[in-house]
Amino acid sequence: MNTVTNYLKSVYSPKFFHLFQKGRYDKNRFISDLIAGVIVGIIALPLAIAFGIASGVSPQQGLITAIVAGFIISFLGGTRFLIGGPTGAFIVIVAGIIAQYGFQGLLIATMMAGVILIVMGLCKMGVVFKFIPYPIIVGFTSGIAVTIFSTQIKDFFGFSGDVPSGFINQWAWYFSNLGNINWAEAAMSIGCLLLIIVWGRFFKKIPGSLIALIFGTAASVVLSLTGVCELATIGTKFPELANGLPMPSPVAPQFDLETIKGLVSPAFTIAILCAIESLLAAMVADGVTGKQHDSNTELIGEGIANIITPMFGGIPATGAIARTMANINNGGKTSVAGIIHAVVLLLIYLFLMPYAVYIPLSCLAAILVMVAYNMSEWRTFKYLLKGDRNSIAVLLITFFLTVIIDLTVAIEVGVVLAIVLFVRRVMETSEIKVLDASNIAATEDDDIAAIDDIEMLDVPAGVEVYEVNGPFFFGMAAKMEEFNLRSDANNKVRIIRMRKVPFMDTTGVHNLTNLIDRTSARGMQVILSGVQPAVLKELKTFGVDKMIGEEHIFPHIIPALAKAREIVEA
Repeated sequence: MNTVTNYLKSVYSPKFFHLFQKGRYDKNRFISDLIAGVIVGIIALPLAIAFGIASGVSPQQGLITAIVAGFIISFLGGTRFLIGGPTGAFIVIVAGIIAQYGFQGLLIATMMAGVILIVMGLCKMGVVFKFIPYPIIVGFTSGIAVTIFSTQIKDFFGFSGDVPSGFINQWAWYFSNLGNINWAEAAMSIGCLLLIIVWGRFFKKIPGSLIALIFGTAASVVLSLTGVCELATIGTKFPELANGLPMPSPVAPQFDLETIKGLVSPAFTIAILCAIESLLAAMVADGVTGKQHDSNTELIGEGIANIITPMFGGIPATGAIARTMANINNGGKTSVAGIIHAVVLLLIYLFLMPYAVYIPLSCLAAILVMVAYNMSEWRTFKYLLKGDRNSIAVLLITFFLTVIIDLTVAIEVGVVLAIVLFVRRVMETSEIKVLDASNIAATEDDDIAAIDDIEMLDVPAGVEVYEVNGPFFFGMAAKMEEFNLRSDANNKVRIIRMRKVPFMDTTGVHNLTNLIDRTSARGMQVILSGVQPAVLKELKTFGVDKMIGEEHIFPHIIPALAKAREIVEA
């Protein structure tokens, strides 16, 4: 029991619970967190509404997600600065799940993703996401940005009718309906977009998206009251909100085995996307503040948030880079700022959201077009196109799969590409060399001072020596033929020097045992030299020491050559 408790403490230690130890948290920090939390809460308001509607759910569900998940991620997460909530990255996947499985399916998939995130954290997989190649992350992000932009064209230009799914079909539909542009809606969208851009150049504290939301709503009301025109609003899209927003209440998703099976892949996609975005935001925050986050604790906190939030009707949530940076830039010091941001949104939900029905959809479309532009990372995308062919291929494959096919497919292929690239990099550090007297250094390591480092060893006739440099794992399978590169049928001994093998997996052991069998069939004896303790333990586990005899395993090359000479001269 103590072992389990100690392990849990090693992987899960929320930053919030360290704040009040030894008087670390004081009045000045609270004031800084209060100011930052209020500002970030105001910044999150239009984004939560816009992300909710764009994802295919109602505006209150976007806000509920920002409130519930924002609170839990700050309270139970592993960073001081991360602000959680709905993000643009989930728009595509959420809309796809709802279209195929309905809202109940989304709730189940989100809760499944939460379980996956918790398992990742408990298995200490937080560090793994640091090894995902940058071109894959940029490909995801840029592809999602293009998809978001594509989905907002309908409301941006006021098209009427149902837009088909799929990037190519959508744009074919848009071009075929160019004559049906609603110029009043388009003028509102363009005006709000320009306001966001211009406002952001002169005012940094108050977000342009909030100003555009207020301006657009006021203009929409005035135009309606004066009889000039009627713009599509949240109220026209969600007429059930005319009597005000309902209070969030717990819901119980109906679990069905067949539905769960079908949602495994989408849930995996949500979990991976959540982990990538939140840990990327945490790393960016660390780089700016000089602090350090706990990636495993953050994954567990994100997992808990994504299990509880759907119970209140929320959608997937993760850490948001833009809101996290706004928190830091406005003086946020601890995770208390994130909790205050959630409280601010709750107060807005309770007292101001009845007025949300007047917000024009064209204004929200302008906000999301700006979000898509900021997400696109087009400068980084352009910069990465100067890289090597493999990196360019990975970037473009991930990007086009995200845009043309499906984000779920892109995530799965991206993860596979990341693994393949990692294995390839490791393979490039591993090699098998054929050695002779001209290139075998006398010493096995730097601790043997009795023998001159540059002395060359005498390899007896009938003995061949190979050196393995790097991990001896499944990626080495293609290089095993190196053992037969300069093999002579008259040789009696094959020495395999393993001083530079840090670890060996089961596939490596399997390949080695096959090599030993083939070598023995030729009447040759295998001798292992310089086997490190961890590798030797692995070999003994699978009985390799019994196959060749423990007397044929040596810690250094010198006694190995002496034994080889005895065998040859016998």
